[in-house]
Amino acid sequence: MVALGGGHGLAATLRAAQRYAGHLTGVVSVADDGGSSGRLREVFDILPPGDLRKCLVALGEPGSLWARVFEHRFRAGELAGHALGNLILAGLAAVTGDPIRALDEAGRLVHASGQVLPATTTPVVLKAATGQGEIEGQVRVMRSPRIKRVSLVPSDPDPPQPALAALARAEQVVIGPGSLYTSVLAVVAVPGLAEAIRSSPGRRVYVCNLLTQRPETEGYDVAAHVEALVAHGVEPDVVLCDTTRLPLGRLSRPWVDLPLAKAGGRGHDPAKLASALLDLVG
Repeated sequence: MVALGGGHGLAATLRAAQRYAGHLTGVVSVADDGGSSGRLREVFDILPPGDLRKCLVALGEPGSLWARVFEHRFRAGELAGHALGNLILAGLAAVTGDPIRALDEAGRLVHASGQVLPATTTPVVLKAATGQGEIEGQVRVMRSPRIKRVSLVPSDPDPPQPALAALARAEQVVIGPGSLYTSVLAVVAVPGLAEAIRSSPGRRVYVCNLLTQRPETEGYDVAAHVEALVAHGVEPDVVLCDTTRLPLGRLSRPWVDLPLAKAGGRGHDPAKLASALLDLVG
């Protein structure tokens, strides 16, 4: 199984997939330019580590010391705002000179049950065409309404070969959930990955968000999320959604509608998501 996206959404999918997938690969957006990730990226010219860290921890041994260490965030001094895992990933990247090897080594520390890979092997800038013109930078895109399309600078960055190989043999390809334009489509905007998703033998499942995100997807229903995905060159075989949280709209492709939210409604419940995804394999 291959899962693609970014941040908390992809981490939820990876936690769910651990329950049934025999071989699991997470492909993570690396367009982030805010917070600790943005600071480290600017200083060291590395892939932003934050979303990569979240996904490593999601695949790590639950409650382990190293998982807790990776999530520890400094609150004072020059390191304020930095998660220790971000610093470890930055150090591993500097010493190894190879972001894939750095992630593999970090995966061993947290006892990850699958592989985490970046969507590109070099840093990229997210660019969006909006009703107010073109803007660049993930943070700026996230704060913009009326987004029409996103792309990357450079426009055709290299995806890692292990990600392409995983997609070529996948039985299931899960896209999302997560911020539509700044996480999910930031991965799909890598042309090599989009083509690998289209040609994969695996069943393509889009896991829709539970809520809209203002202003990025304000007013969107499930169908509008899917239309944006299709407009960027990827057509899911089936859409997994929860219409108790987000209305369906005029969806023109197969869908499965199930209660997927955690108690309290914030985020996908890993057990519910795992059950739903397992039913959609192959």
